[in-house]
Amino acid sequence: MALKNIVFDFGQVLIKFDPAYMVSKYTQNEDDAKLLCDVLFDRLYWDKLDSGDISDAEVVAHCKQRLPERLWDAAESAYYNWIYNIPEIDGMRELTLYLKSRGIRLFLLSNISTYFAEHIDEFSILEPFERCVLSAPIKMVKPNADIFEYLCSSCDILASETLFIDDNALNVKGAQAVGISAYQFDGDVEKLKIYLNALLNQ
Repeated sequence: MALKNIVFDFGQVLIKFDPAYMVSKYTQNEDDAKLLCDVLFDRLYWDKLDSGDISDAEVVAHCKQRLPERLWDAAESAYYNWIYNIPEIDGMRELTLYLKSRGIRLFLLSNISTYFAEHIDEFSILEPFERCVLSAPIKMVKPNADIFEYLCSSCDILASETLFIDDNALNVKGAQAVGISAYQFDGDVEKLKIYLNALLNQ
């Protein structure tokens, strides 16, 4: 393929999404931390958050109903501040800068909530990226075909010239279904760099 564009997922590809670590900042009690983690990061909410079908304020209100009152402040603090407790995957910043130096156009495609989307510009690792396509604001989610088609049309890129990198097998298959080459990231940055160099040097 004539590789011109690389599209990255965010969580578990560029940054470490670790709910247990996030909530640990807001309580020292292990049982409370587990409860907060289970409730705040329940897929019951997060799938709807990613699709834009529920607001962040509604999620916080629902979570409080499932938690003892003594944890309400911790729950709210954890929910609205977890985005500041997500470290980068070691080596990914350097890799994206390297790809940019090789003339590759970089994009982000991520399933994230409206609140997260509103703060996406605060992540300096994304500075080399031309555009971030985020699920909640456009009410489309991976692995559905419409979000990949929207990515290509809104970013003016061709599927045949694009590689998508995601840790989720279903999302990888979703990209491939619309003609985008895809790579399932397993956490090994060096292996990914070797793969990308092979494509770039064809």
